[in-house]
This record gives sequence, C-alpha cells and structure tokens, in this order.
Amino acid sequence: MPDTNMERERHNPQVLVDTENLTREEWLDWRRRGIGGSDVSAIIGISPFRTARDIYYDKLGIAAVEEDEGNWVAMEMGHLLEDLVAKIFERRTGLDIYQIKKMFRHPLYPFMLADVDYFITMPDGTKAILEIKTTNYNAKDLWWKDGRETVPAYYEAQGRHYMAVMDIDRVFFCCLYGNTEDETIIREIHRDMAYEEEMVFLEQEFWDSHVQKQVPPPYLEDGDVILASARQYCGRADKNAETVVLNGAMPSTLKRYMQLQEQKKQSDTYSKKLEADIQRLKAIMAAEMGTSCKAVCDMGGNHYTVTYNPVRKPIIGKDNLVRLKLLHPEIYEEFVTMLEFRTFHVKVSSVDAA
Repeated sequence: MPDTNMERERHNPQVLVDTENLTREEWLDWRRRGIGGSDVSAIIGISPFRTARDIYYDKLGIAAVEEDEGNWVAMEMGHLLEDLVAKIFERRTGLDIYQIKKMFRHPLYPFMLADVDYFITMPDGTKAILEIKTTNYNAKDLWWKDGRETVPAYYEAQGRHYMAVMDIDRVFFCCLYGNTEDETIIREIHRDMAYEEEMVFLEQEFWDSHVQKQVPPPYLEDGDVILASARQYCGRADKNAETVVLNGAMPSTLKRYMQLQEQKKQSDTYSKKLEADIQRLKAIMAAEMGTSCKAVCDMGGNHYTVTYNPVRKPIIGKDNLVRLKLLHPEIYEEFVTMLEFRTFHVKVSSVDAA
C-alpha cells in the first residue's frame, strides 16, 4: 500500500555532480563516494550476484563491481537498449518521461547516492521514477511470485533507495525480455517508510562501520556467492602458502559445520536448507583461508585440519578454441576431435499435407 503519511518532513536532494560529460572512469570514481541503488541489495543481503564485501572492495577502489560481471554482453545490451525500452514505456503508458543527467545525494545521509534512469511527470503533476531493465526470456518469470505480479527483491531495493534519496513516492520498472513491444513487463511500487527506515539503517552501518573504518564486512550470503567473491579477490590456490590458523569467529563456524555434516549423515531425507547451510559455512571458511590450501584449529580438546586443495584440469575455453582455429588452423585440424551426436524428433502433419 502506498504511504499516505504526508506529514513527514520532505527534503530536496542535493546535486553531487553533473554526469552528462563524465567518462566511465570518472563516473565510477564519483559513485565510489557513496552507496548507489545497485549496491543496496548486496549490502542488505538479498543479492543473488554480489556480497557486501564486493561492494566494500568497490568503495575502497580495490575492484569495481561493474567490471566483475561475468556476462559483459548482457550489460552492454542493457545500456544499448535503454533508450528503446524507455520509448516502449512511453508508448504503452502514455506518460511523459525525461532525464536529469546528474548524480544526487541525500541531504541527511550524504553517503546515499542516486543516478536515476528517467523521471516521469504524472497526470496529477507529481513526479515518479522510471528504472529500465532488460532480461532474457527465461528470467522473465522472476517478475511473478505465486502467480502474482512482483518486482525482484534486488530491484525493489534499488527502487526504494532512489525514492529515499529523491524524496519521490513512486517507482516504475519497465523490463524488456523479448523482441517486441508486447514482451515488456511494467511494474509500479510505492514508498514504504518501514522498509526505508531499516534500509537506511543498514546502509549507514555498512558505510560507517566498514567503509569508513576499512573493516571488511563478514560473509553472510549463500555459499556459491561467497565462493565466487573469494575466488575473485583471493586469487588462485598456492600450495606453498602458509597454513592458516582459524581463530576469532572461525572455530564457531567450523563447529557448526561439523554439527551439520553429522546431521546430514544421520538424516534419511535430503534437505535443501541443510545443504545450503553447510555450503555457506564451508564457503566462509574457504574465504578465510584465501590462497592457502591448509588451515588448523584447536577446539574442545581436538585438533582440526582443514584442507582446500585445487583440482586442476587442462582445458581450452571456447574463446581460445576459436582463436586457435583462426590463428593455427593446421594445429586445430590435427588435435581437435569432432564429437558427433544425433537428435531424434517426430514431426506430425496431415496426410493431405504430405
């Protein structure tokens, strides 16, 4: 339900910088000076792609999260199609949209930044925000939950962050998933002050306790997300690296991991939640080990040795295989084996058509 408490104190966002003529690197540098909308889902722990530590590394200039996207083609397509999707939104809704190429910040929480795709002039004269998204056909189902229209949680957090910074009460999302005007999803959410209050608290905690003090936030996400983050920032395994001593919170993590492993052995049924908890704890310890392949821990009268050894197989990736064929066709023909398989399919048609 939209928030109707209009007695709350309104504010005007401050302009941090004009973005129209900024280079990509300059834009990234300005964005590192605070928390942007795309950072929020990771900070509050609901991103399926990034950890809070990824955002932490980005703000300290160690690695830009924008450069950490595996599917750079999808990112480029999103940028290239932005104007087209905005035009589709205008045609489908009849609403007037416009851009303000500036980066804004919240006057009370200056670490909260907003670089909004588009603004909307509503029929009643009020403003709304428009966020442009693109996805593939299979991922369109994320815009429904239990048969009801919804906004994916990580996009919702972004929209609510922008509403807080800009002091605007409505956000529209327009997501293109196909090749036609009809293959777009339009959603609208209204401001929720309870959500916003908790979000601002978590953002401030992240900014003050971690970024400003240069203390990495703990890994609390799903195991695969943690491992992806750890692999990126820790580097490859080093068998000559020193043995890590698990201390601080790590003994408790190891203890819980052992308990869940025992619970798994004793259980007759598969538990998705149990497996996810085990993988998350394993990932936390693996991240703590960094490049080291061995860790030790003394706990409860026992000595634990944890190993995390690499298994390496020589492979040729698809990109390098294409390069090999182009640059050294004779070697390609000599060493590359062509696998053959057949597909079985039955097509039905009428006798007359045959």
